[in-house]
Amino acid sequence: MKIGLLALSGLRAHDPELLALGMTLPGVIERGKVLKALPSLGLLYLAALTPEGHDIRYFETEGEGWEPDELYSCDLVAINTFSAQVFEAYAIADRLRAAGVVVAMGGLHVTVEPHEALAHADIVVLGEGEKCWANVVQAVQAGNFQPVWDFRSAPPVDVSELPIPRYDLLQNRPYTRYPVQTTRGCPWRCEFCASNVMFNHPYRKRPVQQVMRDIDFICSTHKRPFIEFADDNTFVDHDWGKDLCRALIPRRIKWFTETDISLAQNSELLQLMRRARCQQVLIGLESPEKESLNGIECRANFKHRQEQDYITAIRTIQEHGITVNGCFILGLDNHDETIFEQVYEFATRAELWEVQITVLTPFPGTPLYARFSQAGRILQPGRWDLCTLFDVNFQPAKMSVDQLRSGMRWLAAKLYSAEGIANRRRTFFENVPIAFK
Repeated sequence: MKIGLLALSGLRAHDPELLALGMTLPGVIERGKVLKALPSLGLLYLAALTPEGHDIRYFETEGEGWEPDELYSCDLVAINTFSAQVFEAYAIADRLRAAGVVVAMGGLHVTVEPHEALAHADIVVLGEGEKCWANVVQAVQAGNFQPVWDFRSAPPVDVSELPIPRYDLLQNRPYTRYPVQTTRGCPWRCEFCASNVMFNHPYRKRPVQQVMRDIDFICSTHKRPFIEFADDNTFVDHDWGKDLCRALIPRRIKWFTETDISLAQNSELLQLMRRARCQQVLIGLESPEKESLNGIECRANFKHRQEQDYITAIRTIQEHGITVNGCFILGLDNHDETIFEQVYEFATRAELWEVQITVLTPFPGTPLYARFSQAGRILQPGRWDLCTLFDVNFQPAKMSVDQLRSGMRWLAAKLYSAEGIANRRRTFFENVPIAFK
């Protein structure tokens, strides 16, 4: 069979003023380019797990919601999407099915809304797709497949047995970053986080030698690749992280990852990360105001306990020559209209290299969505296309919807202006010791 793998990627937003800002502000433009330039690792894993004897092609949507014509010559197309793009994915699936193509859909959103997805797909995969993809392909080839493959209650994927993703399918595409997974999940279980709450599996680390195997394969086919670790929280286990960095040092590749603020407490790990050429870490700070962090996690309340050391921690990390991209969520229940000035003042005082601001988003399947639904705070239920991280679809607790929207625009203009960026970055290189330059 000819099998197509279709990814929907890139930023989405509906707020016209925020979109206008995004056309001119460096911070928004650069983040959008990064997301668009990152292929779907999940689909590349499915390709690697496809039984031999099939013609496999990797595709991405052309613009927002338009599929390549070659998909219509496929026998089976697998579509992976997030909530914000799911209506675009459904429209594509409808067109493909009308042309006689068998369509399979999976991912976080489909796992939470399987009955919705079944109205548009022949097959829905619930849970981690690696568990059943080979069987799905064989069933379609035999012409006798079931519509629902439910692995939500199955044991988690053994990440030590994952194959090398089919990076070779990307050879003719101008990617600037290549994703590699080192860990899966996050132990902190934040109320708003879709990626690990939905699957409810434990935090898992891959063997370091297998991570290196994947990186070496990328290096064999792509000159000087930039690696983005496709993790929610890479350095939960500091000792394992040190082993990872020691293995990375001789590869001399540049890389980026997401982790938490506890990184700053381990000087040896930071030194190894710098020697291993880590360029930047993305850290979810969420709020500069301590009370907003209380109860944001469903387990350990980790961020609430760490907040008092945020600025010291950021400076410690950046003094090792590793830039910090600090992420903030606007509209938490303790936020009022003063939060926007607080975030700007904090980001400037901490001299964050990059700042990412998003609107609190109740993704389907999260504890946050359940809480807001029960309280009647979802403005437009079922409007998954508003799950962009930039559009407001809930009633804030301590400000109006318009105040949250206008505050987001004001803060974006301040943070991402040339002056705002220069103010935060002006002392970075002055503070980096010679040993780390």
